Amino acid sequence: MNRDLNELQSRLGIVFRDQNLLKEAFTHSSYVNEQRSGQKRHNERLEFLGDAVLELTVSEYLFRAYPERTEGELTKLRASIVCEPSLVTYAEKLHFGTYVFLGKGEELTGGRNRPALLADVFEAFIGALYLDQGLHAVQQFLHRHLFSYLEADSQPIVDYKTALQEYTQQRGLGAVDYRIVRETGPDHDKHFVTEVWLEEQLLGTGSGRSKKEAEQQAAAQALQSLTGNPR
Repeated sequence: MNRDLNELQSRLGIVFRDQNLLKEAFTHSSYVNEQRSGQKRHNERLEFLGDAVLELTVSEYLFRAYPERTEGELTKLRASIVCEPSLVTYAEKLHFGTYVFLGKGEELTGGRNRPALLADVFEAFIGALYLDQGLHAVQQFLHRHLFSYLEADSQPIVDYKTALQEYTQQRGLGAVDYRIVRETGPDHDKHFVTEVWLEEQLLGTGSGRSKKEAEQQAAAQALQSLTGNPR
């Protein structure tokens, strides 16, 4: 059962001028499909807008925060920040899943905890905040809840899949292939195990709550195997 959005606004210290925008950001299509009246709009359009706004604000942050980084390095950093596993992490830290309006079927199958849904809701919230209060409000929100988290993380941000692809291509080692070898758990709590192969050689294995997360872990292990240092 979703919580009152007033609670979320109080916790975030943000009050929307247009409360309908906020509700739309947290409304899944399954909820709209089951309503005969009332809420008619779900969050997919806001997700589309939020994706673009997030990419812009993250790009500007990285441009200013890392003046010594090249264009290629900044692109990799941005990709790792706005990828689905990262967005899921941000949404979970803010407990966004508890506020989503879901259809009964989606609720019963655990949709509230699905990684893809959480990532979409985070992007939709960014889109709604941008429409309601502008880019500066989005930047302030991200500095409090995303950029500060990145700055506190001592581990380097790495897109292992891209790094592995570049490493193998530059050396003409052949094509990299990701294979899902195991998928367990109910729909709301899936767990994937993925292997990464180079031609006929198994380089690494990874696991995670989404296919993308499992692939990233497998790629990191593959880089470790090839170079001794997953960078």
